This record gives sequence, structure tokens and C-alpha cells, in this order.
Amino acid sequence: MAHEHHHEHHHEHEEGHIQLWTIIAMVVLLIGAVIVEKNMALPTWQLLLVYLIPYLLIGAGTLKEAAEGLAHGDPFNEHFLMTVATIGALCIGFFPGAETEFPEAVFVMLFFQVGEFFEGYAEGKSRKSIEHLMDIRPDVAHIEGDSELRDVNPQEVLVGQVIVVRPGEKVPLDGMVVSGRSTLNTMALTGESVPLEVREGNDIVSGCINMSGVLRVRTTKTFGESTVSKIIRLVEEAGEHKSQSEAFITRFARIYTPIVVGLALAIAVIMPLAKALMATGLAGGLMAAFWAAFPLWLYRALMFLVVSCPCALVISVPLTFFGGLGGASRKGILVKGANYLDILSKIDTVVFDKTGTLTQGRFTVVAVHPEMCSEFQLLHLAAHVEHSTTHPIGAALRDAFPDEATDGCSVSNVEEIAGKGIRAQVGDKVVCVGNTKMMEMVGAKWHQCEHGDEGTIIHVAIDNSYAGHIVISDQAKPDSAEAISQLKQLGVKKTVMLTGDRDEVAERVARQLQIDEYHAELLPTEKVEQMSVLMPQSEALAFVGDGINDAPVLARANVGIAMGGLGSDAAIEAADVVLMDDQPSKIATAIRIARRTIGIARQNIWFAIGVKVAVLILAFFGIATMWLAVFADVGVTVLAVLNAMRALKA
Repeated sequence: MAHEHHHEHHHEHEEGHIQLWTIIAMVVLLIGAVIVEKNMALPTWQLLLVYLIPYLLIGAGTLKEAAEGLAHGDPFNEHFLMTVATIGALCIGFFPGAETEFPEAVFVMLFFQVGEFFEGYAEGKSRKSIEHLMDIRPDVAHIEGDSELRDVNPQEVLVGQVIVVRPGEKVPLDGMVVSGRSTLNTMALTGESVPLEVREGNDIVSGCINMSGVLRVRTTKTFGESTVSKIIRLVEEAGEHKSQSEAFITRFARIYTPIVVGLALAIAVIMPLAKALMATGLAGGLMAAFWAAFPLWLYRALMFLVVSCPCALVISVPLTFFGGLGGASRKGILVKGANYLDILSKIDTVVFDKTGTLTQGRFTVVAVHPEMCSEFQLLHLAAHVEHSTTHPIGAALRDAFPDEATDGCSVSNVEEIAGKGIRAQVGDKVVCVGNTKMMEMVGAKWHQCEHGDEGTIIHVAIDNSYAGHIVISDQAKPDSAEAISQLKQLGVKKTVMLTGDRDEVAERVARQLQIDEYHAELLPTEKVEQMSVLMPQSEALAFVGDGINDAPVLARANVGIAMGGLGSDAAIEAADVVLMDDQPSKIATAIRIARRTIGIARQNIWFAIGVKVAVLILAFFGIATMWLAVFADVGVTVLAVLNAMRALKA
């Protein structure tokens, strides 16, 4: 950590140093211009000395980079091109009959530094937008001792130890609240501004900020395995996965730069030689004619070098993707690399898991249909029978009748019958709660529910007589319908839902959310098989799951999107994109950010290449000046960098 801070401080110090030297150089340049203006008859070598001081002050860093490139066997970079072009411009005035180009040489170097400054500024902004996630890194953990709290590095805390989190502090490790109530700010993790309420028994994740009460938390993971560490690792690694555009630009620069240097040499040498041959043939005046034409063509070659410098592409395209990743992270969308932005922008099929992704994954009672007692009594008895079960259906019945623990009823002889339900004695009644097989086993004359497609039907028998049924359903998330609607507006051709649930339930959810296609009653292996059928039919397919049991399918898709990355290890590991909250509408946001990022990168590529080609043609025919060449390089770079910074705004 200390090393990182030192490095950042050193980098800032170095940037300030460069700016200071640039300002000094500009002052010296102005003094030089005044001296030249007053003493027009200065010899060329004295003029060179006047301009050499600001040139070296401004260009020292560039000259050093060029020399290092040569020493390491990698000469063809933008620093090398600028060095050759400016040294050439300084030398051109010493040829017979040639104009001096000293001010041009200094200004080319000055504008190149301006371009570098803009690049540094934009990269700093992009880095900060991603590093806001690094702010979630906790600095300290307070461990409970025998009599007092001990402050330690979060990396030293063991699983099972109790830590105290005070108001205003970051939660240092994942754990379960042992005591206390509070609200947590999860903005840095999820992009959500609504605070999350927690109390005893709730799981909490590292990186959130405790806002109100004091919490005692029993840790469930070490710091290295906690949510905050995984997210930071993800963000740090995101830059390593290059997009197709970035990979193309890197290959392009490697081939392009040597070609440019070769062409510049050809312009400087072959063109004046051809002119000399045309003027004199092979007669004795060939060399004199060559030297007479050489300064003009050298000037054009130098302009060619300045214009063809690939700074705008090499800088702005990776910067655009970096900005896109930062913009997405601000919205609580973690994209594991720029290559996934490429795929996201092309998505035409989105496949959803149902439970926990489109629905809340929590069952609730939606209807009570009694036959021989009141609604209250039917629910009351069913909740008592399901009192000790861990099944989600039991939890739904208990939630619907929360006062069962305090109403004095005794529950005994609880018997779980596999694949059928639960039987128990509640007070003086024998109550059976389960499916139709349970009813048939005890001889209760059950009947179908008219609203059977609304969810799962739980039948109840009292003393072997049919007492009615309760309809339990997993509700769709509030923004699931909106998510599907937004995807269709974005031009996604097909939305598909895969679920292990019953066909009637799947059909109801698909109809309610207007999903194009659904496949129900699937085992996890059958979901993977279904993906193999869907993938050849689409250009790019995204699978969206909650990550717990969807890892194989997430890995199979072109891009796997995990919902609710908070606390879901499998999601963070298996997916390519992690949505840090439970909102399906963030999928459309991720696609929008990806398309915008790709669009900005393409604008920069075409703009840079278009301007450069136009000025190169003008330079070859002697129409362009060195100032226009500087604009074609530095001006285009600055404009491309400013355009790239738009990708930060998600």
C-alpha cells in the first residue's frame, strides 16, 4: 500500500515538474523570439543556440523516451517520430538556400507536450473513476478482546472472530451481525443510493459504510476471500483484457510506424534525387541539383513524420475503453475487461434464469382458499406445522402468520414425509400440509385450484378431512418487466427464460413479463444443453443468472452476467459481468454503456485516420505547413482524448 501511495505521489510530482519546465521553456522561447526580432542578422548557429534552450527544456522527456526505445530495441514509438521530426527541423536551416525552421521545431515539441498533458489528465480522470471502487478498501478492523477493542489490519482477522463496526466506518470483512441495528451505504458497491437496513442475524459484506448504529459482526470469510478483495482484484485485472479495437491498434502501430519512417526517408531522399535526374540527367550537376532540391523534400518528409504519428489512436482508443469500464463501475456494473464491452455491444439474445433473477426468489402467500374453516385458521394451522422446516415454502407460510410462536398452541409429533409434505399434531388436531400425494395418502378428497397457474398449491387436511389450500408464489422483481421492455427497445431480438419450475408457473411469469420464449422443468445440465441450441441462432448471447447454481451456464454463454454479486462468490468467479445489485434493468444499462463506448472508439479511429490522410496528401504536394502538421497530430490527439473522456459519463 505504502509503495502504491509513493508511486502515485511520485507520478503527480513528476507531472508538476514537467509543467513547470514547460512554463519556463515558454518564457525562454518568448525571450528568444524578441532577441531574434531585434537582431535579424544573427548567424544561423547563434539562432540555433537561442532556440535550443527552450527545445531542450520542453523536449528532454521525449528525447529520453526515444533514446530508451532505441536502447531497448523498440525504436518505433511516437517519441522517436517526434525526435526525428524536430531534430530534422533544427538541422534544415543549415542546407544551402533553405529557410530556418527553429521556431517550428520548438513548437512541435511544445504541442506534443500539451498533447501528453491532456492524455495524462484524461487517464487520471479515468483511473479515478475506477479507483472510486478502491475507496471501499478498509483500513482497520476492531477485534473484540477480553476487556477492550484491538485495532488490527483486516488481513489479520480470522474467520469466526467478532469485530465491531462503528458509525461512519467501512465494514472490513464479510460476516453476520451478532448484535446491533444500522443502515449501510452500499453506493460504492452497487451504485444504489438507498441505504440497506441490517439487524441481528443478517449477513453483511465488506466495503459498505456503516451509517447509524454500532454493529458487532462475526466474520465468515478472511480478508483475501471477502467481497471487497474480490472486487478490487476484478477491477485491477479488467485492464488486462483488451478489446478487439485495442488489440488492432497495438498491432497496427507496430507495423505502421516502421512503414511511416521508411516512407519519410523515401520522400527525403528519392524525391529530390528523381527531381535532380529529371533536371540534369546523369550529367555532372546531379549532386548540386540534388542538394538544391533536398531541403524542400526534407521539410515535407518531416511534416509527413509529424502528421503520421499515431498518438491519437494509440492514446484515445484504450482510454475510451478504460473510461467505459469506469463509467459502468459507477453504476454498480463490474465488467471484467474491455473485450466484454465488445461482446455486450453486439448482444441480440438475452437468456434469463427465473428464480432469483427475474423473480425475487422468496415465496409469499398470494391466496388462501378454505373449505371447512376460516382463512385465518387455515393459515394458522399450516404455519404451525411448517414451524421447524427450512424449506422456502415453510418460510413463506411462517412469514404470512408471524404470531404463531406467541399464541400458545402446542405442536407435537412432527413427521416429514419425503416427497409429500409434513404431518403434525397442533393442539388436539392432526394437521397434514403438502401436495396431492399427501392428501391421497390420508384419504382427503382434494380438488384443483381455479388459480393453479398463479403459483404452487399447498393442500391442507385436518383430521384427514380436506380443509382447503393455500397458493404460494415467487413474485417478479419490481423492474423485471421494465428490463425486458428496455432490452427490446435496444433492438435485442429474442428474450428467453430457462427454469426448473413447473410449466404453468413459467408460462405465467413469461406472459406477465412479455418474454418471447421459455423452457420449464429443466435440470441444470438441461439448461446447458438448451444454451447449445440457442447460441448458433444468435450473433452474441448473454446469460443472466443469480450465480449460485448457474456457474456452468454463465461460463457457456458469450457473456455471462451475474445478478446480485453482493456475497455471491460463484457469481463473481463465473461471470464476465457482475451486477452488484438485484436489478435486471441494469442489463440494458450495461449494453447501452458498451455500445456508447464502442461508438466513441470508432469516432476517434475514423476522425484520426481521416484528418491524417488528408494532411499527408497536402504535405506531399507542398500545400500543408508545419503548423497544419502539428494540428493533424497534437490537435487531433487532444480532440480524440476529450472525446474519449465522454465514455466516463455512464
